[in-house]
Amino acid sequence: MGPQDELPHTLATGRIGAAAVTFFALAATAPIAVLTSVVPAAFARGGGPLVPLSFAGITILLLVFASAYSAMVHRAPYAGAMYAYVSRGLGRPAGLASAWLALASYLAIQLGLYGVAGVAAAPLLHSWFDVEAPWWLVAAICWSLVALLSNIRIEVASGLLALLVLAELAVVAGFATANVLKPATGHLDADAILPSGAVDRPALGLLLAVGVLAFVGFETAGTYAEETMRPRREAGYAAYASIGVVGLLFAVGSWSVSVGAGVRDVGPLAGARGSELVFDLAAARLAPWAVTAGRIVLVAALVAAALALHNAMSRYLYAMGRERAMPAFLARTAHRTAAPRNASLVASALSLGALLAAYLAGVRTPSVLAHRLTAIGGLGILVVLLATALAALLHFNRVPNGEGTWGRFLAPILSTVALGTLGYLAFRNIPELLAVPPESALVWSVPLGLAAVGGIGLLHGAALRGRRPVDYAGLGQGGKPVVVTPPAKPQTKISRVPRQREPGAHRPERVDR
Repeated sequence: MGPQDELPHTLATGRIGAAAVTFFALAATAPIAVLTSVVPAAFARGGGPLVPLSFAGITILLLVFASAYSAMVHRAPYAGAMYAYVSRGLGRPAGLASAWLALASYLAIQLGLYGVAGVAAAPLLHSWFDVEAPWWLVAAICWSLVALLSNIRIEVASGLLALLVLAELAVVAGFATANVLKPATGHLDADAILPSGAVDRPALGLLLAVGVLAFVGFETAGTYAEETMRPRREAGYAAYASIGVVGLLFAVGSWSVSVGAGVRDVGPLAGARGSELVFDLAAARLAPWAVTAGRIVLVAALVAAALALHNAMSRYLYAMGRERAMPAFLARTAHRTAAPRNASLVASALSLGALLAAYLAGVRTPSVLAHRLTAIGGLGILVVLLATALAALLHFNRVPNGEGTWGRFLAPILSTVALGTLGYLAFRNIPELLAVPPESALVWSVPLGLAAVGGIGLLHGAALRGRRPVDYAGLGQGGKPVVVTPPAKPQTKISRVPRQREPGAHRPERVDR
C-alpha cells in the first residue's frame, strides 16, 4: 500500500451545528448584494409594492419546498446533496445531470460575484487611495482569498462567515430602519404595502422569476450534512432557517427602500441610480462612516458568497469522486483539516481559468456580464430544485418510511407545481432577466446550454452503467459499499432420468472384494 492509499477519504464529522450551516447558506445568498442590485432593478421595471409582496410569497413557497428538502436530507445526509436526492428519486443518470448543472451554475454565479466585487470596490479604492484599480485585479484578490480560506477547518470557516453574515445583517437592518424612521413623504403610506390599482400580471410574473433567483444559495445547506453533529437533521433545519431569514430581509428591506424613496418616486430613482440607490438613501439619513461601512460589508459579503459557493462546489466534486463518478483523487481530504482539499483545488482552478478567459476576452466593464452570469446560474439551480422536488415526490411514495401525508405527498407535489410554475415564468422572461432584446441569441442559447450541460450528465450516467456497473450502482449512496449480485445461471433442462445405482451398493459390506 502506497502513501496515496493512506490519505483520508472522509470529511470531518460532528464539527458544526445547524447555526453554522445556516450561516453558510446565508452567506451564499448574499442578502446585501441582492438589496443593492436586484431590488432597485425590480423597482426600475415598475414593480412598486409588488416587490416586497413577491418576496413574501416566494418565501412561503420555498418553505413548503424545504419540507421535502429536509426529508430528503434525512434520507440521504451526504455531501452530494441534490445529486444524491435526484439520484434516488429520478435515477442515477438524472442525478449526475443535476450534479453537472449544479457545478456549472455555481461556477457561473461565482464568476459573477467576482465581477460585482470588482465594481463594488471601486468607490472605496478611489476614496481611500485615489486609484482606479481594474476589476480583474480586485477579482484576482478575491479569488486568492477564497482559494486560501476554502481549505481551513470547517468550524473556523463557519465562524468567519458568521461574523461576516452578522455584519451584513446589521447593515441591512440599519439601512432599513433609517428609511422607515425617516420616510420620504414624512409618514408611512399604505400604498407601499398593497397596490392601489389592478395588478399587472406580466410584471408580477417577472418579479416572481427575479425573486426566486434571488434566493439561490439556501440549498447549499445540504452539502454540509456529513460534517454536522446530527447529519439527518441539522442541514434540514438550516434550510428552513436560511429561507425564513432571507425572505424576511428581502421583504422588509425592499419595502424600506420604497418608503425611503417614496412610492411614486422609487421607480424613476432606481432607474437613474441603479445599485447606488440604497447607499444614496442611507447617505441622506446616516453619517458618512455608516455608508462607508456598508460598502465595505458589501465587498466582504461578495467574498463570503463566493467562498460559500466554492465550498458547495468542492463538496459536490468530493462526493462524485468518492463514488467514482469522477476521478478518485477528488475524494482525498487534508490530514489536519479534513477539508476536501483536492476537490477545492480543482474548483479553484476552474474559476481561475474562467477569470483568465474573461480577462483575455477583453472584458472592461464586468457589471453587465456579471448580471447575466448570476441570472444564468440561478436558472440552472432552479432546474435542479425542480428536479429535487419531483425526486422527493417519487422517492417518498415509492419507498415510504413513516412520512405522513404532508411530508410524503402534499409538500413534494406542491413544491413541484410551485417550482415548475416559477421555472416557466423565469424561462419565459429570459430577455428581461438578462437585459437583452427578445431577438438576442442568448434567449435561445441559454436554455440550450443548460440542456447541453444536463445532457452531458445523462451521457455520463449511461457510460458508467455500461462500463462500470458496480460504480454505477453506488451513485447517490454516499460512498457506501454496494454489493451487486450477478444473475443466476439458468439451469439446463434434464432430458432424461439418470440411471439409478444398485440399491445398497454404497454399503461397504456389500462390495465384492
